[in-house]
Parts: sequence; C-alpha cells; structure tokens
Amino acid sequence: MENDLKNLVGNDEQILYEGKPNKKCFIFESIFNPLMPFALIWAFIDLGILGASIFMDGSENILFFVIPFLLIHMMPVWLYLGGVLLTFRNYKNTYYIVTGNGIYVSKGAFSKTYNHKPFAELSHVDLHRGIFDQIFNVGDIITTSSQFSSNSSNASIHINSISNYTEVYNLIKKLQRDIYTDIMYPNDKRPTENHGYNTKYRD
Repeated sequence: MENDLKNLVGNDEQILYEGKPNKKCFIFESIFNPLMPFALIWAFIDLGILGASIFMDGSENILFFVIPFLLIHMMPVWLYLGGVLLTFRNYKNTYYIVTGNGIYVSKGAFSKTYNHKPFAELSHVDLHRGIFDQIFNVGDIITTSSQFSSNSSNASIHINSISNYTEVYNLIKKLQRDIYTDIMYPNDKRPTENHGYNTKYRD
C-alpha cells in the first residue's frame, strides 16, 4: 500500500512527510466507535428474547422461527463486529504522504481508496485530539476544502492518529497558507520581494 500510494506522487514532487496511524490508537478507536453502545443494547435485547424463548412451552417450534429472525434482526451487531474484525486490514491499507503540492491518503479494507487533495483547494487546517489520541499521545489533522473546490464530495481529508502531529500540522498549515495566498494574490501582483510561496509576506 505504501508503494502504491508513492506511485501516485508526481516525479516533480518532494515527499515532506509519510507515515501510518498509531496502531494501538487506530484499533481502540475502531472498537470504541459510536456504533458500539447501540450494538451492545441491540444484542442484549435480542439475546434476552432468545433466552426467554428457550424456556417457553413448545420452545423447539418457537426457536425454529425465532433464531432465523434474530440472526437477521441483529444486523447492526454484525455490522459493528464486522467493522472491528476488518480493523487490521484497514490499518494495513492506511498510509499518508504530504508533498509540496498536496496530501495523499490511502485507506480501505477490501476496496482501496486513494485520495489526493492539492493545497490550492484547502482553506482550513485543524488539529483534533480525542480521548484515545490523548491517551496514546497522538493527534488528527483535518483539512477542509475551499468554497472554490470543484469536488464537493471530497470536501475534507484527514491524517489520523499520528505521533508527530504538531510538526505535520505546522507543515501543512504553512504550505496551505503559502499556496493559497499565491492564488489570492498572484506572484507578480505582490511586492517585488515576494515572488513565490517560499517567501515571507510583508504586513
């Protein structure tokens, strides 16, 4: 997956950061996701119905209908368990690359998705640290596309659960600011000492 994503990077692009999420944090966030309480309550109710059916008169005939029904009815539980079981494959396929042009992300369990977001389309760069991020001393970088982006379906791109989140956040913020400013104020319309996004801006 790492090599697959690197193959998408242009020959003229310099890789400034590459890495994967923190494995422990990635697994814990997959297990303790918002679907977990709902799945546990759903399983408790359905298993209670199954247990009560076993002790009813004529339970053999009742179970013949109850068990297939509950197997279908517990679909939210199966979806939750399936997501947890696929965590390791999803982790294997997750990789992040930051170049001087933009951000590349690969992810997915069975079907693999490769996303690229140029800095020219980004307007905001945010840093998020949830409960597990703080426990494992990692952070999430969330980028949001500008209103001028033509691809509204891919409005944001995330780099989740990385250990050097501060350095990567500052790197992305600087590149986004420099390139976005170049778009709003084209090079030769600026002061003469400012001819590119590698220069400093005058107040």
